Amino acid sequence: MKPRSLIPSLLAIIFLAAPAKAARIGEVIDTNFWEQTVRFLSFQDRAVVMALIGSLMIGLNCGLLGSYMVVRRLSMIGDTIGHAVLPGVCLGYLFAGTRAPLPIFIGAIISGVAASFLLSAIVSTTRIPKDAAMGIVLSSFFGFGIVLLTYIQRQPGGNKSGLDKFLFGQSAAFSMQDLILMGTVTFFVIATLWFLHKEMLCFSFDSAYASTIGVPTRLIHFLQMTCLSFAIVVGIQAVGVVLVSAMLITPAATAYLVRERLPQMLRISAILGMMAGAFGTYCSFLSTGLPTGPFIVVFATLIFIPTYLFAPRHGVLRKWWRNRSSRLRTARENTLKSIFHIFEKEGFVTEQVGVLELAHQRRQSEEEVQASIKELERSGFATQSGDQLVLTPEGYRRACEIVRNHRLWELYLVKNADIAADHVHDDAERIEHVLSHEIIHELEKELEFPDTDPHGKPIPGWEDLKRGTAVDVNPKPEGPGLINLYKEPFQEDDR
Repeated sequence: MKPRSLIPSLLAIIFLAAPAKAARIGEVIDTNFWEQTVRFLSFQDRAVVMALIGSLMIGLNCGLLGSYMVVRRLSMIGDTIGHAVLPGVCLGYLFAGTRAPLPIFIGAIISGVAASFLLSAIVSTTRIPKDAAMGIVLSSFFGFGIVLLTYIQRQPGGNKSGLDKFLFGQSAAFSMQDLILMGTVTFFVIATLWFLHKEMLCFSFDSAYASTIGVPTRLIHFLQMTCLSFAIVVGIQAVGVVLVSAMLITPAATAYLVRERLPQMLRISAILGMMAGAFGTYCSFLSTGLPTGPFIVVFATLIFIPTYLFAPRHGVLRKWWRNRSSRLRTARENTLKSIFHIFEKEGFVTEQVGVLELAHQRRQSEEEVQASIKELERSGFATQSGDQLVLTPEGYRRACEIVRNHRLWELYLVKNADIAADHVHDDAERIEHVLSHEIIHELEKELEFPDTDPHGKPIPGWEDLKRGTAVDVNPKPEGPGLINLYKEPFQEDDR
């Protein structure tokens, strides 16, 4: 985006963000966009440096711990504990009489850990499902916290307590004590995850198996919840109670779409969390109308959306394309199989198939069959001349292959799974399109290279390839079976 087009966009964002109650970084004098950017990157303002360091540590903690929550399918536990720490924040303030970081931190930790234990107790001792238990704990603790917050604000000087900033976040007011506390929490979280990496990895993916091999699952769960409470308590200072769950889950969910191994996921999630923290601090510095916490979450969401759409393996568009390709391949192979059946019924005396004959075999309209023929032509499997269709050598080979897959699988189910011959067709219809050549070769050896299927029909092999006069026949290789005809593995599109 060009600078001239970026400035009006930022002005629009400022106008829209002005009503928000979240805190901003300092009182920044309105200057040129580039001047503010240079000023931010030069770290001239101490408040900005402290806010940036704090946001980076919060992003690191949330990114690391959020990954474990996503893997354990406990994404909403962050939202639950995030709302549950509010009573502890208020009680810490009432105990100390000031907004000192340590009493508030201790109170919030006690409240968060108590909420996690209450959640576990509800789930283990009642029939209430986990999601409902989370709703109960979240609403009850948060409601109690709002009552305490209202009580504090009605006391003399309560409006100046600054506790309302915990609802939306306030990275502008990070003090050196706050940074020391955040650094301590960050060190504790990293050290815990580092030394207990194997145990947490096993526990996060399969807690039952972890218990059987001697992993102290209760202790690991307690440590995860404790670390999570630590991260949430320091995180709400930047993004607030309302948005802290997004900071926990969004970077981790983005990394989950990109990588499937937990170590890689942890690294990517931590990097994205820190990038979100830096971006939110930068946007808050640009103008007093831009809140820090919400923009941290906005940046994380802006990274998640394209990842959700375009991730190499799990992106929506990539899945759509794979499903579409699979449907087209299945339809193409079913058409080839129908053509082979026509050849088989006619004793392989012809190379051509009529369009109407194919439509009758497929039980489709002529228009539907024409669409299938165009797909075969596009794939190089057939050519059409008038109302006649001729398979190419590659098309005939693939037709033999599909029929062979189908009949071998039927025979395997009858012999090895003890399924009646009249009950195996539907299963073979589904599996024939996904059997790899390696599996087919193993089936051939397992079944001792059979010639017929359970219904007495011949299984296509070398002789069937020689029947097709349109097929270029190479010298027969050693060993039985159609699979031995090909020295090179088939392409993915052929499967």
